[in-house]
Amino acid sequence: MFGLVPFRKNLPTRDYFNQLMHGFFDDDFLIPFGNMANGFRLDLRETENEYIVEADLPGVKKGDITLHYENQYLTISAKRDETQEVKDESYVRKERRYGQFQRSIYVDNVIEDKIDAKFNDGVLTVTLPKQDKTQKRRGNIQIH
Repeated sequence: MFGLVPFRKNLPTRDYFNQLMHGFFDDDFLIPFGNMANGFRLDLRETENEYIVEADLPGVKKGDITLHYENQYLTISAKRDETQEVKDESYVRKERRYGQFQRSIYVDNVIEDKIDAKFNDGVLTVTLPKQDKTQKRRGNIQIH
């Protein structure tokens, strides 16, 4: 006679398969391609007096980054071009990364003319001082 077999979640092969698939398709899946499809990673911290945005932009030159703050959105745009001329034709594998990408993040209550940005070792740090909600301005931000 046939009976119903209860479903068991913790079968070793199921766990192995789930871990394999999760590890394969997690956030790092696209890193070999420069993570262009997902943009880039960033963190937003808040202190008593300011917001701090840190964005990972490896392989990007400072002159290829544009920051813009308007309507309470900070937009970070960047392009990466790592194509190089190689005179030695004996390479076994050659990879190039090129792409343009941008991210926008909502940050309210900011003194726009005091926004500061620094780019060092592939990390962009944007400091957005807090303000009274009555002041509103817009414009581009210079990177130091």
